[in-house]
Order: sequence, then C-alpha cells, then structure tokens
Amino acid sequence: MTGPLIGGAIIGLGVFLLLRALFPSRPGLAERLLVADAVRRDGYRAGVVTTEGEPGALRREVGALAARFYAARGWELRSVRADLALLGRSFEGHLATKYLLAASGPPAAAILAAGIPLLGWDWGPLMGWEFRVAVPPAAAIVLALVLFLLPDLRLRRDAAIRRRDFLRVAGAFLDLVATNLAGGGALPEALMTASSLGDGWAMWRIRDALVNAGLAGITPWQALARLGEEIDVEELRDLAPSLGMAPEDGAGVRQSLAARAEAIRRRRLAEIEGRAGERARSMLVARFLLCAGFALFLGFPAAMRMLGS
Repeated sequence: MTGPLIGGAIIGLGVFLLLRALFPSRPGLAERLLVADAVRRDGYRAGVVTTEGEPGALRREVGALAARFYAARGWELRSVRADLALLGRSFEGHLATKYLLAASGPPAAAILAAGIPLLGWDWGPLMGWEFRVAVPPAAAIVLALVLFLLPDLRLRRDAAIRRRDFLRVAGAFLDLVATNLAGGGALPEALMTASSLGDGWAMWRIRDALVNAGLAGITPWQALARLGEEIDVEELRDLAPSLGMAPEDGAGVRQSLAARAEAIRRRRLAEIEGRAGERARSMLVARFLLCAGFALFLGFPAAMRMLGS
C-alpha cells in the first residue's frame, strides 16, 4: 500500500508543478485595480504596459544566452517579435520560458517513469501480455518538444486577441482624424487631438508614437507606419503614403481615412459573424451527440433483449 501512495504523490506533485509552469495564476482583482491606477497616475511608460513580472537571475541569463545564439545565426523571428511588442513582453524572456520549459521535459518523464511502477498498475491481464507500464526514453524528447512549442502557441493566441482590440481602436482613431481634418485642422494637430481622446492601451501606443516622432525627427505618419511595422498591423503600416498627401489633397486624405476606417469595421464585423457561425455549428454538433447518446441509452436495453432472445 505504501508504494502506490508514494507513486501517486510523486506523479501528483509533478503534474501540479507542470501545470503551474504552463498556466501561471492570474492576478486578483485588487492587484489589477492597483496596476490600472498606477498606469493612470504615472502615464504609459514607453507606450507599453508589460505583462510579465521581473525575471529571475536564471531566466535572465538563459534569455540573454538564447538571444545571442539567435542573433549570431541571423534568426530574426519577426512575427514573434511583433507579437511580443504588441503584448509588452521581452524577446529574451520569451526564449527563456521556451528553453526552461523544454528542459523540464526529461525530468517530468523521469518522474512519471519512477512513479507509475510504484502504483502497481499491471496491465498484463488486460492486454494479455506480461509487462508493467513504463515511459520510453522517446517520451522525454516528445514532452520536451511539446513544452518548447507551448509558449509560441500561447503567444499567438494572446497576440491575436490584442491585435483585434487594437484594430477596433485604430478604426475609431482614423474616424476621429478624418473628422478633425474636415473641421479645418492641420494633419499633425488632427492626429494628436484624435489620439488624446482615449485612455486605453491602444490609444496610448498611438499617442506615444506621435509624441516620439518629433524627438526622432520624422513625420507623425512615418511614426505610425513604424508602429504598424513593429506590432505587425497592416492598417497603420500603409498610412504613410496617404497621409503624406495631406498638404496637397486634404479632401482625398479625409476620404481615404474614412474608407480605411470603414474597411476595418467591416473586417471586424466579418470576424464576429464568423466566430458566431462557428459557435452555432459547434452547438449543433453538441446537440446531435446528446440526442444520439440519449437514443443509445434508451435503445440499448431493448437491443440487448432482442439479441439475447
């Protein structure tokens, strides 16, 4: 009886630590309110609110080493960097998470291999063979590969959600710029006025890019194009040519901005309708499976009686 208890405790501890590493606990409501108050009080530092905590010494060293390794081989990973810039996370921290999780794969496989036999599970009578469950060495490699890819999958999911939110704000921003231009304002003032009408993180990013344009010696529309390139938002990246024509054709620029805002809204509406359709289809499949299970539950006793007779 002691062996199965020890094996179960080892496996449970390993699974608990693995889940804590993959899915860290979310901050509570009080902590989120404190962060929001700090952002409003101190401003949006560098236009980015970081979503990761202060890394430890080991994580910093591993991230820096991995970043130097990637840079030496010319691996830029532009899409990953754009997603990280959108979420306010560091490239080194992301690489450290990937490699540290991958390094935990072989120990996790070893814990499972040591704990499962202690449970006394004997699958021989069930399968007709005489052997006990064991974790092969290849499982360590597979588990390490899965853990190595999990941060990328989570990054893409989070970045897709945040990019949709940014596009929604960008559409409203372009509408505001077009309205200010229609009122007779100059393009730089129209851009700054439109960016100052919101307090969300996306509007802060736009406003920060416009403020830093003067320090960098570039035009505001070039700053927006750089921001679009940094976070991989095509709608901002393609603004520079059209906004650069504002002194020559102000009416054309207003029409172009209004058309871009309308295109963003239509794209958002199409995405929402697509997700609604997918959920409706999934609910239809769930209802069908539920009805099929209920019919099987009702008809199984009668079918057994007929076969028995």
